[in-house]
Amino acid sequence: MKNPIYIQDYASVTPLGDAGFLSNKSCIKNDSGNFFAAFSKSIEEEFLAIRKENKKYKNLDKSTLLAIKTARLLFINDHKAAVNIGSSRGATHVWEDSYERFRESGTLKPQTSPLTTLGNISSWVAQDLGINGVAFSHSITCATASHAILNAIAWLESGMASTFIAGGVETPLTPFTIAQMNALKITPTENAIFPCRALDMDKQNNTMVLGEAAALFVLSRNKTAHSQLAITSYGTAIETISTATSVTEAGDCLLDSMQSCLENIDVSTIDAVITHAPGTLNGDRAEMNALQTLFGEKIPFLCNNKWQLGHSLGASGAVSLAMGAWMLESGNYPEIPYLKQEIPSRKPKRILINATGFGGNAVSLLLEKL
Repeated sequence: MKNPIYIQDYASVTPLGDAGFLSNKSCIKNDSGNFFAAFSKSIEEEFLAIRKENKKYKNLDKSTLLAIKTARLLFINDHKAAVNIGSSRGATHVWEDSYERFRESGTLKPQTSPLTTLGNISSWVAQDLGINGVAFSHSITCATASHAILNAIAWLESGMASTFIAGGVETPLTPFTIAQMNALKITPTENAIFPCRALDMDKQNNTMVLGEAAALFVLSRNKTAHSQLAITSYGTAIETISTATSVTEAGDCLLDSMQSCLENIDVSTIDAVITHAPGTLNGDRAEMNALQTLFGEKIPFLCNNKWQLGHSLGASGAVSLAMGAWMLESGNYPEIPYLKQEIPSRKPKRILINATGFGGNAVSLLLEKL
């Protein structure tokens, strides 16, 4: 087992609002054949309020405003804290608006470049919080937020930071991004009570849905009276792929990352797995195959939030980690309404969290209540 990294605090902002992960409702809506999970009107109004606070915030992308809003929910007492907030798509709202303007007029606003640079997400959060530690962003497709956690672990273990704010944000509900998903033919084509059927092995069609969300964590090597949750192990892997979106049927990268994460750990002690499963035929089956190879007939309780929230791409790993933290604190196992599983009799103590993305990369994190 690796040195524990303690979660001092965490926060998430999702379309569920205050409903929480135990809710049995789906936030996914159908608008003229496009399925997505969007923030509520009240959350959108909070973004507008942040814009009005400071003239410097007026033109920030929605993803940056979301990062600021989420970070303000955290308790941070280290003005030297490092920040790594990742995003798969970044400032896609400002980028698309700017490109449309360029196509129509051949001109751009002077601030187009800094406002669409990925790094502005973390740097604006640092500015807003008044901290002056290192701040950087990155993108590694749908495993982005989990890689931010890995970056935090590396910096904390090396002593280059004593406190680290890590996680992911994504606001991908733009015409071009939605069109990209439709072009891949991985989105639903029929309305249903649950448009995204992540982990449903009987579905006949792809059902991946886009959603917007964010989750951030304050991490440290120091245990305090309030830090009972810790990331105690991790695993990473990358597999050889034939196309930019392919995944092996056996789910090789996820199997390798889980095995690396659980090396020297009795797999029977894992109470639940929060799966990446996005609702696609190939992606869901590959992860299930990997789980069956690793756990055999005794697969732990399986959780997923994409049936509720859609796939928040680069933020999804952090949302799953927040879900795991909530499970450990509340002692609850959130069910997937269309799956039949027996709820464990013991409260969860160890939860495995998976993330994977285009390019064949995967990350597995082990979250524990100590």
